[in-house]
Amino acid sequence: MHKICDKTLIKHSSPSPLYRLPKWKRALDIVCCLAVLPLLALCTLLMTILTKMVSPGPVFFRQERIGFQGRRFQIYKFRTMTVSADTNIHQNYYKDLIQTNAPMLKLDSRGDKRLIPGGWLLRAAGFDELPQMINVLRGEMSIVGPRPCIPSEYEQYLPAQRERSNAMPGLTGLWQVSGKNRTTFDEMIRLDIHYSRNVSLGLDLKIMFSTIPALLIQIIETRLRRKPATQSSSAILARAASVNNSSTR
Repeated sequence: MHKICDKTLIKHSSPSPLYRLPKWKRALDIVCCLAVLPLLALCTLLMTILTKMVSPGPVFFRQERIGFQGRRFQIYKFRTMTVSADTNIHQNYYKDLIQTNAPMLKLDSRGDKRLIPGGWLLRAAGFDELPQMINVLRGEMSIVGPRPCIPSEYEQYLPAQRERSNAMPGLTGLWQVSGKNRTTFDEMIRLDIHYSRNVSLGLDLKIMFSTIPALLIQIIETRLRRKPATQSSSAILARAASVNNSSTR
């Protein structure tokens, strides 16, 4: 686990009775957004061209997520899956990860066939999440914070686990720079709760500076897992689909 977070701090830190967004945090978000807007415009142009070439359909993908203190909002991403992709497969796969508390590997690392060509690289590099700068500008997200989950995932949280939503959700966060795909669901929750209780400018800056190295590691790990794949993508997707079928009976 990354040195930014000490497990003993997670275990023994006392909960904060009320979380308020610090003024410095909102100021930092706005400055970062304004600095990145030209890059976002260029990336949108490139993604529009790429999408038209490999997967006709909308450039952006919108999805309902759970934000600060359980509030719902629409998140924006560059679309990296085919238009007809079944999102229930991901939901059932994530549910299985929660129940087994296994390392939170994405389906991308196993060669998810729902992805458009090159989609795994865009996701591993975090490129697909750049449009969330719009959410940051709107005050629905922050640069640093826990990843916003979808409503079906939030419903599975225990009351104590929902404390992670006492921090504004972010593009990057303590979990993302602390191993991410090598961590379990319980470890992710502990990291996010630790962050929500210990928000500070110093911690945010450490996480931001650790994000690029973490993304590079994630790209390398995803690439290596896609080569020897000990379990084929079709097998994982079939398993997730069977869970979905059984749950709807």
